[in-house]
Amino acid sequence: MKDTFRHKGLRQQLVNTLVDKGIKNQAVLGAIGSIPRHLFIDSSFLDHAYQDKAFPIGANQTISQPYTVAFQSELLEVKSGDKILEIGTGSGYQTAVLCVLGAHVYSIERQLELFKKTSQFLPKIGYVAKRLIFGDGYKGLKEEAPFDSIIVTAGAPFVPKPLLAQLKVGGRLVIPVGDEDQIMTLYIRKGPKEFEKHELGNFKFVPLLENKN
Repeated sequence: MKDTFRHKGLRQQLVNTLVDKGIKNQAVLGAIGSIPRHLFIDSSFLDHAYQDKAFPIGANQTISQPYTVAFQSELLEVKSGDKILEIGTGSGYQTAVLCVLGAHVYSIERQLELFKKTSQFLPKIGYVAKRLIFGDGYKGLKEEAPFDSIIVTAGAPFVPKPLLAQLKVGGRLVIPVGDEDQIMTLYIRKGPKEFEKHELGNFKFVPLLENKN
């Protein structure tokens, strides 16, 4: 569980790569520059931890490419104290980024193996979410709604209505929508039934799974 000067140097190189790719939010860049991504990856991939690539983490899931994490985080426009729902905890790397940005994070994972592993791992390395939940992300988390923002970290074939319903007015939902490839989509809630939609380019995610509990 070491974080060496070499790791810190590689992280700074990664941050420089993200800047070159257009990430501008200094808080997001600072979070990625501070979080030891190598601890979130299987040890056999240690040399690749600070490349801008996705990697397998077990249960047929991946840790997202750092650019994707930064891009989604930037779209959320996180303010300290924001209440954020994350759909797809996975390795916990995106969760950690949101924690560093000062958010109160509620995160749902539906792979039991990953849920158990990440629930123990995140607090051990100092990232404490408000709640980690084993459940169906398509349903959101009605008992904790409304949320300032919701982030979906897997490809959704459609936008689940409960997620839109659980956003505050003024809140932002960032979700990759599509089957094979996804379009990164931002919804901003303008009123009880009014949403502003922005489509922001193609990405590739593992699928968002449902009803497996």
